[in-house]
Amino acid sequence: MFTPQGPTVRELAVQAFSSVEHGYDLLAKKFDETPFRTPDPVLDAVTETLRPLGPFDRGLDLCCGTGAGLSVLRSLCTGRVTGVDFSTGMLAEARRSHPKATLIRADALALPFAPAFDLAVSFGAFGHFLPAEQSGLFARTHASLRPGGLLAFPLPAPPRVGSLPYWTLLGFDVTMRVRNALWRPPFVMYYRTFRLADVRERLTAAGFEVSLLPIEALGRREDGSPRCRLVVARKA
Repeated sequence: MFTPQGPTVRELAVQAFSSVEHGYDLLAKKFDETPFRTPDPVLDAVTETLRPLGPFDRGLDLCCGTGAGLSVLRSLCTGRVTGVDFSTGMLAEARRSHPKATLIRADALALPFAPAFDLAVSFGAFGHFLPAEQSGLFARTHASLRPGGLLAFPLPAPPRVGSLPYWTLLGFDVTMRVRNALWRPPFVMYYRTFRLADVRERLTAAGFEVSLLPIEALGRREDGSPRCRLVVARKA
């Protein structure tokens, strides 16, 4: 799961007992060598699923990290591409890979933008927001989009109850809850608090019209359902 150039066990342990912001500052230089970075096949599949919904002018990558999602925006947007993240270290790495992008250090819960963007995307970041924070996140994103603008993000199908991925995610979340109960500052990263039904309700409450598109390039499960859907929320 980790390349030889990735972080050591000790480095991961130090990160895990830091705050979210400081932890990502520490991990930034080696982040792209970890499984936490969204794989290129997922980025490519999202790009092709979004393409028929364009054209798009200006794009925003929420919680852009080292900039993997910026490549999606550069493929789809004809105007300026912007990434926002609260980790200085991650933004420094994003700047190396995307020198032409506008990169801004800011909290996604307090986005400093007027309605300026046609497309906002995010990859792998929503586990850092507690359920009580998701409504505020969606409201601020809604305020940053032009009328008709889209917020889009992939959402994998939940693992089957009792499967190995199910127990792996459950074990990770339990470990994080125990860690946060015993140690300060907290490190918020949960995989099971971003449920489709809840997310759809909160997006609608924020003023979005929500639809789901199968990401066909990522395949389907044995029952015929897509392995991953693209959540598309349009500012009405």
